[in-house]
Amino acid sequence: MKKLYFDYNATTPVHHEVVRAINPYFTDAFGNPGCAHMHGVNACKAIAKAVSQVAGLINAAQEQIIFTSCATESNNLVLFGLLEPGDELIISAVEHPSIMAPAQQLSSQGVIVKTAPVNSKGLIDPLEVVSMITPATKLVSIMLANNETGAIQPVAELGAYTRPMDVLLHTDAAQAVGKIPVNTDTTGVDFLTVAGHKMYAPKGIGVLYVKNPELLNPMFFGGGQQNSIRPGTENVPYIAGLGRACELADHDLHKEISRQKNLGKILLQGLNSLGIDFMVHSEKALRLPNTLSIGFGGFRAGDILSDMIAMEISASAGAACHGNSVHMSSVLQAMKVPTHYGLGTIRFSWGRMTSNNDIQELLSRLEHIFKNKR
Repeated sequence: MKKLYFDYNATTPVHHEVVRAINPYFTDAFGNPGCAHMHGVNACKAIAKAVSQVAGLINAAQEQIIFTSCATESNNLVLFGLLEPGDELIISAVEHPSIMAPAQQLSSQGVIVKTAPVNSKGLIDPLEVVSMITPATKLVSIMLANNETGAIQPVAELGAYTRPMDVLLHTDAAQAVGKIPVNTDTTGVDFLTVAGHKMYAPKGIGVLYVKNPELLNPMFFGGGQQNSIRPGTENVPYIAGLGRACELADHDLHKEISRQKNLGKILLQGLNSLGIDFMVHSEKALRLPNTLSIGFGGFRAGDILSDMIAMEISASAGAACHGNSVHMSSVLQAMKVPTHYGLGTIRFSWGRMTSNNDIQELLSRLEHIFKNKR
């Protein structure tokens, strides 16, 4: 039985072209980019190339690109590098834990944290967020695309309001970059987070776009690399890999969007034909082309997932099981999803390596699973 992977929002396989870009920097081109000899110069050139590739994908200036270890570090760099006691931070109710947890910590240190609600689609109202801004508001942080539902937030619309108010705007774009067009200029953001392992680069590499590097205080201190915002010897192999991943995305982004949207249509049509009661979360919202969050009515996500694992299907649940109790995710709770559907939520996400045959095989196995449950 072929293993079916439908958890691309959790992590992606490393693209073979990315592996090819990485490998030389483990062997022949292993130099420290801080050294002036040829080994160091070659490593430095690799970083410069990757900076250009990343900047090209998100329409940034090269000096605005800071490499980090992951999206969590990028998010923490923004929040802790910017906010001080007495400052105000506004986030949404559906942010990733890498925003929620730092915000909670900052709150305990005297930063005022406000949480903007979302509607049933999982979307903020930009005007409602603006109404929450006061003279003390220093930063608004709203994710670009939700990791669970795929809902795309109106960040550009929000940026049109925050920019003339001199309020800084950050977006966690970990789930968006490489899947949809992301332009730092048109979104109006001051900070933007990228995760390598969500777009076919390895785990352990990320990016923080910083519009004005002088605004951010470093969390670490050392040799002064990367404008001293993130000092330390650069991870040259993974930086080269992320650069190549960005180049690949830039090459055929619109073609992949169309193909992956079509896979989603086939999946949804197939689910409709199974005769199962379900709802699509954020159905009426603009969503990522590769994400479908389904609430199966009257079922427990853990039970469905167990059967899927037994049939070698990898996906994620939108509800957590602890003993005999089941809890919806904070995202579904913020959206006020009916419990009947929320507790049976499964997230399917696919990507470059997913074929039409994979979708058909998934539907065949799901039909078997639900037939047995009925």
